[in-house]
Amino acid sequence: MKAVKGIPYGVARFEDMRNGIFYYVDKTMYLPLLEDTGNYLFLIRPRRFGKSVFVTMMQAYYDIAQVDKFDQLFGGLWIHEHPTPLKNGFQVIYLDFSLVGTAGKGLEANFDFYCGMVMDSFIDRYKEYYDEDFCHKVLHTEDASYKMKLVNDEAHKKGYPLYLIIDEYDNFTNVILSEGGKDVFRNLTHASGFYREYFKLFKAMFSRVFLIGVSPVTLDDLSSGYNIDWNISQDPRFNDILGFSENDVRTMFRYFQDNDKLRAEADIEAMMEEMKPWYNNYCFAKQCLDKERIYNCDMVLYYLRNQILYGAAPEEMVDKNIRTDYKKLKMLADIDRGNQRENRMSVIEEIAATGSVLMNLRTSFPAEYVTDDDNFRSLIYYYGLLTMGARYGDMLKMVIPNNCVKEQYWAFMRDYFKRSFDVDLSALKREMMAMSLEGNWQPMVHRIAEAYKENSSVRDSIRGEHNLQGFFKAYLALNSLYLVEPEIELNYGYSDFLMLPDKARYADIAHSYIMELKYVNPTATDVEVEAKSLEADEQLKKYSMDKVVQRLCANTHLHLLKVVFRGAEMAVCEELF
Repeated sequence: MKAVKGIPYGVARFEDMRNGIFYYVDKTMYLPLLEDTGNYLFLIRPRRFGKSVFVTMMQAYYDIAQVDKFDQLFGGLWIHEHPTPLKNGFQVIYLDFSLVGTAGKGLEANFDFYCGMVMDSFIDRYKEYYDEDFCHKVLHTEDASYKMKLVNDEAHKKGYPLYLIIDEYDNFTNVILSEGGKDVFRNLTHASGFYREYFKLFKAMFSRVFLIGVSPVTLDDLSSGYNIDWNISQDPRFNDILGFSENDVRTMFRYFQDNDKLRAEADIEAMMEEMKPWYNNYCFAKQCLDKERIYNCDMVLYYLRNQILYGAAPEEMVDKNIRTDYKKLKMLADIDRGNQRENRMSVIEEIAATGSVLMNLRTSFPAEYVTDDDNFRSLIYYYGLLTMGARYGDMLKMVIPNNCVKEQYWAFMRDYFKRSFDVDLSALKREMMAMSLEGNWQPMVHRIAEAYKENSSVRDSIRGEHNLQGFFKAYLALNSLYLVEPEIELNYGYSDFLMLPDKARYADIAHSYIMELKYVNPTATDVEVEAKSLEADEQLKKYSMDKVVQRLCANTHLHLLKVVFRGAEMAVCEELF
């Protein structure tokens, strides 16, 4: 009887997937395209998109030491029936810079130690290709860069092509950038910095190089002498080289259902609909804006695992393993801890409040200019906290991709607001429960309004309609009984907040809400406040008649709330009947 494949949740190596009989979404059809594109290639993708699985697949495919395992590892995959001339044609050096520590003896010593271990493993792997005296010499050499130079000379002498694959090439440089500042980073990558010296060696040593990472910060600093077109990160041919397509997800779910792992009565299309707003909507090439969006593969596997184990969607749609990813925002805000921090925070606040930002996407930039406006906005995109939404003239409108990332923004903003005024989150959650089950919404709104007022007294920059919306979003998002949909189009308008009951998981929710937030200047007259209040009335009436609202809020009491702020003070807080 054929064994059913396992869910590769948390599996990061291709060989472990294939040897352990895990389900693998085939990406091998990209190998010929990569070969035809260039000898030195560089790809950026956010975390949790399957980068490590892909590069370890490349390692297994090109490694001459794995030639006897080709059928075992690649049987049933696209490349098995379409092998390229370069198959199993290289001695491969595989580096994973996430394994290089920044503490202890110091970065340079740690880097040298790690590279030395890799080179010793290289000699052990390919010892049959080299003389015993040569192997002994490499193993007893202390300096890692000298080990590489020895291998380079001998491999070239014997005619052995070498392939370099680096995973997380930028991992520790990003740590330095956040913890040590731009000066430390510059010393690392410029002039005689040891990291730059290694990259000079790589260019001369390897027939082919493939680097993958999260950000392009290091690229300008290290890529001198490489092919100018080696960055394929926004190449439309590689838009979905990582992540899952709709078809990938649907096929995988059907496999587990057909093999009695996913319950027979499970509605796969309903699952797709449930996952989409949480894990989908990524785009990495301007030419693909009108094409199908991409799923974050780790999140899909997290969801599928829960469906198979418990027969239901996870109670928390965001995997706890990525809840701390919002710390990336803190790192971005605190880069260099310089005078521009408030400017960077204003960009993050704008994105959190409006869900989008305009930018000219930078494909690379030196570390010393990382805090420049477009560079900083681009860095947020590269970290997966924005994705391509639409063209806007010669600029790109970048958007928050999905609810999973929205929660990261809101968690970060709550921590940021907490510096000025500490909201009692336990009390707020109890009030949100009463709002959901009893329709008692006033205490929750008043608590958030009071917190906004206290924050505004400390931070003048918080004032304004966008920041008001962002503040409310950050705290409304704590209510897991609802899908909080800000700025959703309803009856030819955009509601500020549509709070949809998550009936699929919480059938006892009795109340749903549309909330309109209005803002007038602190010096506004009562007449101006009343005008805003009447404007909210008209919008709420129109939104409540929308067919989508009536369908999604069926069997609940739909509350229409208007809240008007005069500066930091809440001037109107009423329900429209």
